[in-house]
Amino acid sequence: MQDDFFKYQAQTTPHPLAMSIAHAEGSYIYDTNNKAHLDFVAGVSACSLGHKHPKIVKAIKEQLNKYLHVMVYGEYIQKPAVELTKILANNLPKPLETTYLTNSGTEAIEGAIKLAKRVTGRSEIISAHHAYHGNTIGALSVMGFEDRKSAFRPLMPDVRFIEFNNESHLHKITKKTAAVLLETIQGGAGFIEPTNDYLENVRQQCDKVGALLILDEIQPGFGRTGKLFGFEHYNCIPDILVTGKGLGGGMPIGAFTASKPMMDLLQNEPKLGHITTFGGHPVIAAAALATVKEITESDLMAKAIEKEQLIRKLLVHPLISEVRGRGLMLAAITPSADITNEVILQSKDKGLILFWLLFEPKAIRITPPLTISNEEIIKGCMIITQILDNIFTKSKAN
Repeated sequence: MQDDFFKYQAQTTPHPLAMSIAHAEGSYIYDTNNKAHLDFVAGVSACSLGHKHPKIVKAIKEQLNKYLHVMVYGEYIQKPAVELTKILANNLPKPLETTYLTNSGTEAIEGAIKLAKRVTGRSEIISAHHAYHGNTIGALSVMGFEDRKSAFRPLMPDVRFIEFNNESHLHKITKKTAAVLLETIQGGAGFIEPTNDYLENVRQQCDKVGALLILDEIQPGFGRTGKLFGFEHYNCIPDILVTGKGLGGGMPIGAFTASKPMMDLLQNEPKLGHITTFGGHPVIAAAALATVKEITESDLMAKAIEKEQLIRKLLVHPLISEVRGRGLMLAAITPSADITNEVILQSKDKGLILFWLLFEPKAIRITPPLTISNEEIIKGCMIITQILDNIFTKSKAN
């Protein structure tokens, strides 16, 4: 299987972790040697309710027995998609009321950029340095990290960059700007939160010049920060909201949400302004609906804040300079990339799954399922601190 994996399946790095998976359940992934691995990553923030959650599995099976794909997006009335978009509207502030369902977060970013251009009649998109919004050409164009982009140029024109949390850059948002696209909490950059009312001030500048504000909630969304959406912490409502990852509960999905008058513009001039074959797929929509219901009807969001405090209490160590982020979207920062690499790779051998962030090499990703227990958190953090103890002891000896 490993030989076939490397021979036939395209790789994203020269050295993937290449763990062979047998099954997964709850907070654990089991390899083909039946070794249990405690999951502190949740499929990179995607498996909100852990693995094989019974309510998600039930929803999938029930929909499988009714119908699968029947028609391209938006033509037929399909109950799972209608109910999903309705529950999103019911849990969002006005004017965020109409949702377009896509197959992934990056596709939702593409749709949001198109919508912003259609609404404003402008072409300029402003993003942030060290931003990550996906890897299709449009999303790559608004990525704020040149090393990942240069091999694929030319990219989308009229993209400008500002520094996240730097209010002196807000004057760059002008009447030429169609939209400012920001992650509510910068993910790849190291789980950087907005400070000093930054998002409110961006919102005000956008309103002043007639630009739209697009917030990318693909990682923070759906309870991970202790609220259903990260922007709820920062007193800032976007014009267009982009979601994905945790919405699907382990199934592939994305969405962008705006006011109905805005979204209606995709129907005309031209017709079919944004189309997709499999967006809103009934099985995936059923899984997403079950996920959102469980998150909104349980105490998982309140528990996420309690679990954050437990993790912060446990991860106090001379080799951890800070723990960034909010809720269960956390990153432990070590003194060097070498130490971070050692912790992540040694943890794998000890039955704990950790991972990296894209642009901050010193960060250890800690984004477990919202359903993780306190006992599992204690177990995982003990593995991390034991590894750090060994590294620290060796460094002092040298």
